[in-house]
Amino acid sequence: MNYNNENLPIAVIGAGPIGLSSAVNLLDAGLTPIIFESGDCAGSNLASWGHVRMFSPWSYNMDPKAVSLLKKQGWDEPELSAFPTGSELLECYVLPLASHEKVAPHLHLNTRVVNVSRQYHDILRNEMRERAPFVVRVSNPEGDRDILVQAVIDASGTYQTPNWLGAHGIPAIGELTASQSITYGVPDILGSCNKQYAGKSVLVIGGGHSAFNALQDLVKLSDQTDGMRVLWGIRGSSVDNIVRSPKNDELQERRSLEVHIQKLLDEGKIEVFTNIAIEKINCENDKLIVKSHSSQLPPVDKIIAATGFRPNLQLLSELRTSIDPATQSPVNLGPLIDPNLHSCGSVPEHGAAELSHPETGLYVVGIKSYGRAPTFLLKTGYKQVKSVTSKLANQVIDDDPVANRSFSCDDVALNRSCSA
Repeated sequence: MNYNNENLPIAVIGAGPIGLSSAVNLLDAGLTPIIFESGDCAGSNLASWGHVRMFSPWSYNMDPKAVSLLKKQGWDEPELSAFPTGSELLECYVLPLASHEKVAPHLHLNTRVVNVSRQYHDILRNEMRERAPFVVRVSNPEGDRDILVQAVIDASGTYQTPNWLGAHGIPAIGELTASQSITYGVPDILGSCNKQYAGKSVLVIGGGHSAFNALQDLVKLSDQTDGMRVLWGIRGSSVDNIVRSPKNDELQERRSLEVHIQKLLDEGKIEVFTNIAIEKINCENDKLIVKSHSSQLPPVDKIIAATGFRPNLQLLSELRTSIDPATQSPVNLGPLIDPNLHSCGSVPEHGAAELSHPETGLYVVGIKSYGRAPTFLLKTGYKQVKSVTSKLANQVIDDDPVANRSFSCDDVALNRSCSA
């Protein structure tokens, strides 16, 4: 069978900051994106944590090519040294970019990608596999349909697939039954979720900065509300390393949060439970009782699971991927983002080479490329996108040397690892 992929678009899954960056870079390289967003607006996942202030300043959180495009429309650039909330990032950057006249025609909202495969190829078939276009099956209010594309950039993120509370990596016994009283991520405790937590006993599980954000908001609410109790469960044996960022940390907002949590601990406003490995959650008398090892925690009304997120790789299950067994990132990227060795800002630069899979033309970018590792920065994602787009543009030239295309990518970017 003869395939002609030259005029097919490149699929971008997800219209968050990284997905839109992918689209802008593809357009700049003379390629045509088709962007699929499951929500009713671009960046819909950002709204879920819109109340949370980011650790990184505006200068880290915008793609230079996107900024250049927006400025041509008279867009007002935010103060680069300020730290935006999720809502500010959405309203001041993502939505203006999505509505830009060059981007908007390629954006399909309320359209969920449910599967990706190769035309007339299941995962076992080899013959002419690399020449076959990708089949992207999408679902929207009008029904399901298949769309052919020449390459796929998956920037769908991880926010919709949080990690479980269970110590074994699977739901704790009773976790699903208690789901109405468990929130995954960082709820808007001082805003839209205020009534859910006011006057309640609340247990936060998790040892990272998402847990810190939830804890500081709960303590602030408890200062305004009688009868509240703020509990914190961590896997570690102590909370001696709360302030772990250096004084000259480039992400000062992160260090400020750590210092604030340490102050709250010193003031005794948070009850700490260490060595927590949740095996079971019982519901008794409208209270949740968490069982860890042979002991149990005090009964609580609510649990906040700030346990991180994991990638949903199911939609790529009919493609040939190479996944690091621990991080669930592309196998070549895994050692570079290992959270046992790296934190935000210390991950070496990387690009298309580290993000590639055996399935030619498939790239997972953004926070989803990091799998379960919590060390991702948007700044890193924009560098990934630049590299992947350059690779795809050069691949088109190699496949069709007489194609009359215009490229403005001034370098092939970061196709190798280098020390931070």
